[in-house]
Amino acid sequence: MPRGPWIDSHCHLDAPEFDGDRAGVVARARAAGVGQLVLPAVRARDFEAVRELAHAHGLAYALGLHPLYVGEADAADLERLADALRRHRDDPHLVAVGEIGLDHFVAGVTDPESRTLQERFYLAQLRLAREHGLPVILHVRRSADALLAGLARFEVPGGIAHAFNGSPQQAARFAARGFRLGFGGAMTFERALQIRALAASVADDVPVLETDAPDIPPWWLYASAGARAGGGAHGRNEPAELPRIARTLAELRGWSIEETAARTTANVLAALPRLASVPPPAATT
Repeated sequence: MPRGPWIDSHCHLDAPEFDGDRAGVVARARAAGVGQLVLPAVRARDFEAVRELAHAHGLAYALGLHPLYVGEADAADLERLADALRRHRDDPHLVAVGEIGLDHFVAGVTDPESRTLQERFYLAQLRLAREHGLPVILHVRRSADALLAGLARFEVPGGIAHAFNGSPQQAARFAARGFRLGFGGAMTFERALQIRALAASVADDVPVLETDAPDIPPWWLYASAGARAGGGAHGRNEPAELPRIARTLAELRGWSIEETAARTTANVLAALPRLASVPPPAATT
């Protein structure tokens, strides 16, 4: 079980921003009460590093090919993913296939050829998740309907729609397929009206908390109000920020902090059942 009241359901601990103090990031998270982190891979070359981090620190990981990196991937990377899922199928730290999905927002991936490539990798990874009986961690940016269409073709045992910012109708369709929705730093901005409305209104068994560290910082990590408004300079996000992010969810839903911790933890465990059996950190000598 998680060793603390909070679970960060999405953290890129392998990112180069953490190269200087990765152990300190984990220590600060645990000191803040964040007992578990889920580390999704984004490229095949990252698979082993993410797995080693999870084992070293008693964390969970997911293996997948992120839609924004499929342009530098090829069919061999899908084979590498298939092989890794086979080899590590009994690894209790492996909890999902991810981060996978579709991105219809970022410039350079809106042309038909790029969308076709993303969809090919997405569907192939859904097949692998179904084959291995694993949930998926989905990247969702202006792509909710296309992702749902893929899930209708290849049913998987639920998962998490990360950094969700779709409509209430799309949220309900994901929830009907057993998905939980990830809310993080973006929810803390008062102008994020759609995200905050979703966080306040989805069913109690739907929201989970995440940081997406080092990305999607909450408002207080920005240097100034002007930076917040314009996406300017900000401090590095890290999982120790999760309990403060959780206060926003608590306020939006009228929950106590204790209820927020209990409900969001239960929701993550329902979305990623293997998370409950992740072993503690590897012994050091």
